[in-house]
Amino acid sequence: MNTIFENLTVPYFVGEIGINHNGDLGIAKKLIDAVNACNWNCAKFQKRDPDKAVPEHQKSVPCDTPWGHMTYLEYKRRVELSKSDYDDIDRYCREKPLDWTASIWDMNSLQFLLDYDVPFLKIPSAMLTKHELVSEAASSGRPLVVSTGMSDLKEVDQAINLIMSKGVKPVVLHTNSSYPTPRAELNLSLIPFLKERYGCVVGYSGHEPDLEPTVLAVSLGAMVVERHITLSHDMWGTDQKSSLEVLAMDILRKRCREIDVMMGTTVKQVTPSEVEIRRKLRGD
Repeated sequence: MNTIFENLTVPYFVGEIGINHNGDLGIAKKLIDAVNACNWNCAKFQKRDPDKAVPEHQKSVPCDTPWGHMTYLEYKRRVELSKSDYDDIDRYCREKPLDWTASIWDMNSLQFLLDYDVPFLKIPSAMLTKHELVSEAASSGRPLVVSTGMSDLKEVDQAINLIMSKGVKPVVLHTNSSYPTPRAELNLSLIPFLKERYGCVVGYSGHEPDLEPTVLAVSLGAMVVERHITLSHDMWGTDQKSSLEVLAMDILRKRCREIDVMMGTTVKQVTPSEVEIRRKLRGD
């Protein structure tokens, strides 16, 4: 299967809009514009059928929102983009052109997304152990990106082995699902571990408030970078404060641009710029 992730030499950047649009197509388009302006590769959303995706114990939990007091289920319905919204997003991204896709949170959302020519499907951490969904996504013929947060190694093994049994080699993202993630829980050393264990392209989905851990992740071998993005940390929503504003998106992309050049190779040799210095100081 040919995918956009084959033969990457620089990281592929995914701007996770998620639900930071708050159900407003205009905000979604501004965030798409930010992804494009910062030379990121893909704008990503979260697609749910709230009646299927929201756990039963969570549906009736009261929630204070900018649109009034409502249940958690009503809130999730309120911020879900419509079919016509996604049709508009699809046209808008094609005009740039810019990749777009979404995380799938239930079987209905998987079928919904398959109506679009998205470059990959995303299995979010919360759905990693939903084996029916994982299996159907792996059987869809679309490339998969899989997040591994809130999971132990046995759970990750089960999901990745299930996907590979369908003849699919996924992109595996190391992540921690707390927002924001404490630095002591980032465990960035898992990036080369996952690459060795599964023989896959490995990436990083960061939920920290700053940039340094993501830069370190790229230096450790992350070839797909996913970060939540926002127009402002002051916007309403649970993900806004652990997201990157537009200026930070631009800075992060530039900081990661030449990491592969700086990392170089494991061959120890006199570099071209050292030749004249060597002659001057050693006489040879």
